[in-house]
Amino acid sequence: MDMEKAIIKLTDDAKAAVAALDFSDVSGIQGKIDALMVRFLGKSGELTAVLRGMKDVSSEDKPRMGKLVNDARFMIEGLLKDAGNRAEAAVLDFKLKTEKIDITAPSVMQEKGALHPLTITRNMLVDYFVSMGFSVTDGPEIETDYYNFQALNIPSDHPARDSQDTFFITDNLLLRSQTSAAQVRTMEKVKPPIKMISPGRVYRADEVDATHSPVFHQIEGLVVDKGITLCDLKGILDAFAKHLFGEHTKTRLRPSFFPFTEPSVEVDASCVHCGGKGCKACKGAGWIEILGAGMVNRRVLQVCGIDPDVYSGFAFGMGIDRITNLKFGVTDMRLLFENDVRFLKNFR
Repeated sequence: MDMEKAIIKLTDDAKAAVAALDFSDVSGIQGKIDALMVRFLGKSGELTAVLRGMKDVSSEDKPRMGKLVNDARFMIEGLLKDAGNRAEAAVLDFKLKTEKIDITAPSVMQEKGALHPLTITRNMLVDYFVSMGFSVTDGPEIETDYYNFQALNIPSDHPARDSQDTFFITDNLLLRSQTSAAQVRTMEKVKPPIKMISPGRVYRADEVDATHSPVFHQIEGLVVDKGITLCDLKGILDAFAKHLFGEHTKTRLRPSFFPFTEPSVEVDASCVHCGGKGCKACKGAGWIEILGAGMVNRRVLQVCGIDPDVYSGFAFGMGIDRITNLKFGVTDMRLLFENDVRFLKNFR
């Protein structure tokens, strides 16, 4: 019976302790509830002390005493849980009343970033050619001499290497001087029909000035299928120029030379600044060169395992930096690499 009285006293003390809690003291209420948890239910708490008396209870009374102890535990746990919920609500209510935000106060201006102009141009070019059915491929920037030169019909003694002097890492490895290497890799793995573009960073040993940089960006295009002609190339480039510079834009092809295309052409667009009348930007010519192109050389097709008697194709390549300059009226290529925030803010 002494143990039963101890259990009753324990529950009465727990009720009184919880009832005495001051929930207006939001800063300390949770700590007080935690202290009561330790006092009544902890390893050295009052309930544990009562349980030690079970050894003195007769065998006949132990089931009843055990039930009373468990009921007391559940009751105290419930009291403390309800107190915790009440304390949490009191803290939230206090915060809602005291932590107010003046929505009429002026906000702190947040500087927002934006895409780099080169990225804007690259995305624009990729989106356009993807809409025309081209797939996008990539290639390594550290390339082999074979893919960068030899497979593109530029052997080691070819004079065209002088105009593409690049950075050699070893006798066989170099920083690619053109994204055309990705075309060769694609033709080796994928058999016609092929319709792909490959944008990326390229390197050449050029002196830095307003129109040259040792690091710049290109995008190459390649179409290989049965019956492809120069007319198909002209049609795609006409549509591209109109999309890029406006419906009034005209294009013209001038004979040129590239080892990996035959025939080869330079593609000009009517000046975006004067509409072909002649101005400082086009040096009075009314035309601005935008890219190089041509029909894929038969030898290049053969090297890639494609029969030139069955398939033909065209390729084109342009500098993303040059297109950026023309599109946005940038007069100095160095501005694209200097990361001057005053310049970059114009593209937000």
